[in-house]
Amino acid sequence: MLSNSNFWVAIAFFIFVVLAFRPASKALTAALDGRADRIRKELEEATRLREEAERTLADYQRRQRDALQEAEAIIAQARAEAERMRARATAELEQQMARREKQALDKIAQAEATALAEVRDMTVDVAIAATRTILAKDLNGAAAAKLVDDAIGDLASKLH
Repeated sequence: MLSNSNFWVAIAFFIFVVLAFRPASKALTAALDGRADRIRKELEEATRLREEAERTLADYQRRQRDALQEAEAIIAQARAEAERMRARATAELEQQMARREKQALDKIAQAEATALAEVRDMTVDVAIAATRTILAKDLNGAAAAKLVDDAIGDLASKLH
């Protein structure tokens, strides 16, 4: 076997491969380590970005919840204000209607009083005219003087 040239070529090839592989393996190991470091850094960066995205998403979700709560509060406040305004308008309308009803009743009462006064005045005028006519026809001088004297006598008691 020592005399066989193929044996020595195989041994030389093996030694060459071992000697060539050692520096190449260091370079290959360094390249693989570098790549592993780059991948690790990219994974860390991806993890950091993912966590940041989750925080941002949580922040936006919180803001959205807050905005919805604020919108609901605004709507509730607007409904309450509308209800207060409706109640106030109803109360004002009722007051206005009561005032107008009172004014109408006052006008009716005033019209009644005016009508009664006119009827009374007209009745008095008719009675006076009828009395004048009757007195002028039926009353003679002595009876007229007696009536005037009686009326003057009753005047003091009717004034006080």
